[in-house]
Amino acid sequence: MRKTWIALLLISALSAGAAESWVSFVITANDLPENGWVHITGNHEKLGSWNPSAVPLQKRADGFWVLKVPVETGSTLEYKFTLGSWDTEALAADGSVPPNHVLRVGGDTTVREVVTRWPTPRDPAAPKYTGTVEYHAGMAGEGILPRDVLVWLPPSYATDPERRYPVLYMHDGQQVFDPATSTHGADWGVDETATRLIAEGRLQEIIVVAATCTSNRFPEYSETEAGSAFRRFLARDLKAFIDAKYRTMPDRAHTAVMGSSMGGRVSFLLAWEYPDVYSMAGCLSPSFSDETLALARAKQEDPPAVRFYMDNGGIGLEERLQTGIDQMLPLLQDMGFEQGDNLVWFRDIAAEHNEAAWAKRVWMPLLYFFGQGPQDWIRELPPITGGEPSAP
Repeated sequence: MRKTWIALLLISALSAGAAESWVSFVITANDLPENGWVHITGNHEKLGSWNPSAVPLQKRADGFWVLKVPVETGSTLEYKFTLGSWDTEALAADGSVPPNHVLRVGGDTTVREVVTRWPTPRDPAAPKYTGTVEYHAGMAGEGILPRDVLVWLPPSYATDPERRYPVLYMHDGQQVFDPATSTHGADWGVDETATRLIAEGRLQEIIVVAATCTSNRFPEYSETEAGSAFRRFLARDLKAFIDAKYRTMPDRAHTAVMGSSMGGRVSFLLAWEYPDVYSMAGCLSPSFSDETLALARAKQEDPPAVRFYMDNGGIGLEERLQTGIDQMLPLLQDMGFEQGDNLVWFRDIAAEHNEAAWAKRVWMPLLYFFGQGPQDWIRELPPITGGEPSAP
């Protein structure tokens, strides 16, 4: 009997070990830039674990780009195509960033995809900033990749040496100030919007610190070991550097963090995990995961005293992200977060998932966090009812 039992275990183990399927990718790459080389990146080690340059495809004589990999049968693959970096990610026909391709592996499979558009090569001209931006290259932290950090200084910074300023920390810094460095030629325009609102007397003068992302953006912005290291770097190392070098108001009451998509997720996590550092978090088009929701519920009885700005669009990926938002909003309301008080929620159902859309809405979190004078638009926001559109 014992021999039979051992034999069954061995057969089971062998069967489990053999439960793999071959997935073949056959890609048509239209309008490929000269010398461009197609890569795949995704949520599996065979796809580079979201490293955009780890897995190049092979170009066949017939012009197709191909890759064949073994993966576990029953697994779900999410993947995208790049030319070796996130700033060369394949685009949809309308120029927007498409959602991840998704494949449920039920057996040997051939996937055929057509990439119709790639990002336009960046303009090598000088940066197109409004105001003063200082650049700190290759800032490193334990457990994460080095990244560049850009610091936008308000209009009076050079002329008022006794003055100190609130600070807004932002993610994906290459997208924040300069269209020449932004992936798709459009940036958030935070420098222009802040300059205009300050001139109108509606916004306090603030410092904006924008940390660029790396090829490890996905794990660093997630609930992972790398994500914990990234959040620790921002909340401790980077903040200490900024407070030492610049005339900041370093207390939590004058410190906010903001980002979009996964940057919106990590902004929530930072405020939730480090309420001693941040009192405000802007989550534009946030990609809330089950793990994010679980971490929120873990503090349901004693939520941190922070304020949140959250919004979303309604087209393409924005519509998919609404599911997580619709779970987060009532959870926060049950904890005592109220629209117009310690929470602002806004939805523009006509908005897409891109920098141009966030640029149109960025005035709202700026004024919610650092506004001067009456903020009537906040008082006029409708109650939160299942993510219905708002109209400030």
